[in-house]
Amino acid sequence: MFARSGAAVALAFVMLSQTGTTVHAQSYPANPIRYIVPFPPGGGADLVARSITQKITETTGIRFVVDNRPGGGTIVGAELAARAAPDGYTIFQGNNTSHAINPNVQPKLPYDPVKDFAPVTRLASFPNILVVHPSLPARSVKDLVALAKARPGQLNYGSPGNGTPPHLAGVMFSDAAGIDMVHVPYKGSVPALNALVTGETHLMFGSLAATLPFVRSGRLRPLAVTTLQRSPAIPEMPTISESGYPGFEVSTWQGLFVPAGTPPSIITRLNAEFAKVLDAKEFKSWMLNQGADAASTTPEAFAAFVKSELAQYAKVVKKAGMKPN
Repeated sequence: MFARSGAAVALAFVMLSQTGTTVHAQSYPANPIRYIVPFPPGGGADLVARSITQKITETTGIRFVVDNRPGGGTIVGAELAARAAPDGYTIFQGNNTSHAINPNVQPKLPYDPVKDFAPVTRLASFPNILVVHPSLPARSVKDLVALAKARPGQLNYGSPGNGTPPHLAGVMFSDAAGIDMVHVPYKGSVPALNALVTGETHLMFGSLAATLPFVRSGRLRPLAVTTLQRSPAIPEMPTISESGYPGFEVSTWQGLFVPAGTPPSIITRLNAEFAKVLDAKEFKSWMLNQGADAASTTPEAFAAFVKSELAQYAKVVKKAGMKPN
């Protein structure tokens, strides 16, 4: 009799737990979701965040508060997200820097890219583009390399921060071309772009999404994109790989994470809502015009991708000899 009662209680507990999970999933989200972006407003990462959340709000009514937290090459925003309550009301837009480069460059990160986060979906990827100030007498990659060799240590390139993909692109390009350039880190892509437009720096490996408006207006001169294939957004622009440096490739991806311990039901819900927007033909086309390739993944596939990126950048960072600031 006691055994039967115990079994009944256990069964009731399981059913209650499942019912609670279902109710929680159905009622989520009851409040606005804090969406942390580790860069200032106006850059490529911010464009991705605001365009996607706006579409989700329009179709579902789910509200987001985009919280730009630049600094430390994504470390400030990543740490804030990692320490947030795992309740689905804080999500983080990470990228190569926060989850693959920094862990290989910074010896003491205040967060673990794997243990402290649960992947939700990959959001978008876009190439970087090598652009120069119009005053620089270089109209091709070949011209730039010749100029840099004639003026060793005199050309400088800006980036959104130490350890970001544009910084890594500069290090890798300098190594491949055998040139000496000075790296100037800024707190985000917008300050870095502004510095280049005003002539404070000579060149930059900027995100295509954030840089295209300056290219189209003639305020910056493009030389090449950093992916192996030409970008559909600017198909006339050659790649660095085909400009004399075969195999050269650096691109930036953006992905969605939540603090570790977030209920699986919430991760599933977020993945589904973001996938509806990311995989919509109209939105993908719009993002492509901005220089970004939008596409969703399952949480499992994104987790595997992040681990592969960690391993890949470990080799690249070691070869490049990158050190923390």
